[in-house]
Parts: sequence; structure tokens; C-alpha cells
Amino acid sequence: MLITVSGPPGSGKSTNAAGLADRLGLDHVSGGDIFREMAAERDMTPVEFNEFAEEDPQIDRDLDGRLHEIATTRDDLVLESRLAGWLSADHADFRFWFDAPVSIRAERIAEREAKPVDRAKAETERREASEKKRYREYYDIDIDDLSIYDAAYNTARWGPEPFIDVLVATIDAYDPATDEGKAPIEGVSYDF
Repeated sequence: MLITVSGPPGSGKSTNAAGLADRLGLDHVSGGDIFREMAAERDMTPVEFNEFAEEDPQIDRDLDGRLHEIATTRDDLVLESRLAGWLSADHADFRFWFDAPVSIRAERIAEREAKPVDRAKAETERREASEKKRYREYYDIDIDDLSIYDAAYNTARWGPEPFIDVLVATIDAYDPATDEGKAPIEGVSYDF
């Protein structure tokens, strides 16, 4: 089984993807962890690295190519990244999109990164605008198009444990005999 978890910064992707992987006995790969490692190697914050990536398309292509390869060659995995649903092409068994109001996401990021909420909000909005521009330019992906996802959740509505229960219940309720087909990935250029 390959499950993808996508969503904007602070939406709970990492926390919930790790929890879901643990509950289902699957591996977990985080694109955000890989991206932050790449930023730290260059002594940059993720926001600075995002903006730097606007000038050097190879950064995104390297990261996204790696995630695409993981999605298309591995199984028994929860793959979590902003583009995981798109990068998995038609290999994903379930594609989840997580979101929350920007004020909630900024609070989560501020707590995680020990910074003021207003700064976290401003950086998050800059980061999202930067990523949205690059995804469209590089791969013709409209990150606001949620039609490829099997389920989209506002993670602010549940605490972490009850939300993992919701995700597991969603997967447990799946019956291949009644599956009328997942949304195909069309029109995307996987130019890594």
C-alpha cells in the first residue's frame, strides 16, 4: 500500500503521516525533512531556501525526482510532502490532503520553530506563494486543485489521536469491489 499525505506548511502532514504509518505498520518518508536538510546544508532557513529555489530550478527537480522515484518504486509506505499526491502519479492507493486555517497553521509553526506567530504567518504565506509559482512553472501543477485527492481534511477540527482514528477508519472502510476508480494524474510534466 502507498498512501500519500499532502498539504500546506503547518497542516499537520508530518505529525499525522508519522502516526498513520505507525498505526498501519508502514514506513514513513517526509519530503519536508529532506527539504529542511537540504536547506541546512546551505545554512539557510526553509523560507530562504524556497526563495533560493526560485533561482535554481534544480533544487526542486532533485527533491521532487527523488520523491517521485520513492513513490513509484516502493510499497508499504506513507509518503508525505506538499506534492506527494501529484508525484506519486497513479501509484498511490490513497491520496490525502490536509489543511487548516492559516492562523492555526502559523501557531503550529511558531510553536515548532520557537518564533513569533506573526513572523511564522508571514513566512508561511511567502513560502506558499513561492512554491505555488514554482509548481505551476516546473510541472504545470495547480496546487489548489484538490480533485486528485481521495479525501481532504481540516486538521484543526480534531486532535492528533482522534484524527489518526479518522484516517485509519477511512482506509479500513475501503472496499476494492466497490471502487469506481481513483482520480488519474493528467497533464503533469515530470521533468526532473
